[in-house]
Amino acid sequence: MNSVRQKNIITLKTALEQAEKGGYAIGSFSPRYTDMILPILRAGQQTQSPLIVQISQKELERYGITPFEFGEVFYQTMKDENITVPTVLHLDHTKDFQVIKDAIEAGFTSVMIDASEHHLEKNIEISAMAAEYAHSKGVSVEAELGMIGTTDFIETDHDEELYTNPDEALEFVTKTKVDALAVSVGTAHGVYKVKKPTVDLERLKAIRSLTPVHLVLHGGSGVPAEMIQAAMKLPNGGISKVNIATDLELSLLGALGREERMTNQEAKSLPSDKKQTGQLAVQKTVIDKIENFLTSDKRALDFQI
Repeated sequence: MNSVRQKNIITLKTALEQAEKGGYAIGSFSPRYTDMILPILRAGQQTQSPLIVQISQKELERYGITPFEFGEVFYQTMKDENITVPTVLHLDHTKDFQVIKDAIEAGFTSVMIDASEHHLEKNIEISAMAAEYAHSKGVSVEAELGMIGTTDFIETDHDEELYTNPDEALEFVTKTKVDALAVSVGTAHGVYKVKKPTVDLERLKAIRSLTPVHLVLHGGSGVPAEMIQAAMKLPNGGISKVNIATDLELSLLGALGREERMTNQEAKSLPSDKKQTGQLAVQKTVIDKIENFLTSDKRALDFQI
């Protein structure tokens, strides 16, 4: 599928190499609804920012979408909108190997295996297997070490947080050969209601000093911009990818005057004026994140594609 891929649809590895060199981070935006892929891509094109469009296994299940449906809408929208900025199609947190295989078949250029609930040896074994399979298909792989907390249980099932151990990170990336590592340094998935977000810069520096792999911050929604930017600008490169999902859904629901999330089918069935209102709200949020949070605007020009 998608054998004639646009040149600007790239792997995560290619994207993060550039971001790390430039001292900025690329937003990994989760639309959660297929009709919200459009405003993310438009925002990237408008700001000339590289982009990552993602969806996780839990989101696929919760919103009633298949990797094939998501991939199809992504590729069609890239073509219809004539998107020229470098873009990655990424499968976020996934535990089921079959979902990873389906996503790769559907044209995803990057996948995340999340075996972080297992002890180190088992996590290494599962992640290495996923990396070997994905690399054989020309696809990048992200994995997770440490447990990233949650506030809404979409990405993870638990709210406990085990920070990433720098020495374990070295062993992990050496043995698994993954391209990117999601680290646990104080952020959480979802909306911060009680807990305050934090980023442990010293821990990040220690992980970075031991590992050459690109680092990813999950739970980017609600974290102050200066905290993210300090993490991005560490010597030798800090965080190169920041996941943003909850903020997009909140802006969509807010624009629609709703509090309850929808299924993908419900979102597709919205009257066109409502849908457009929601899409404009999401586009505005993504532009704000790109310009004021990630500082990735105009960075599409860094890429030789």
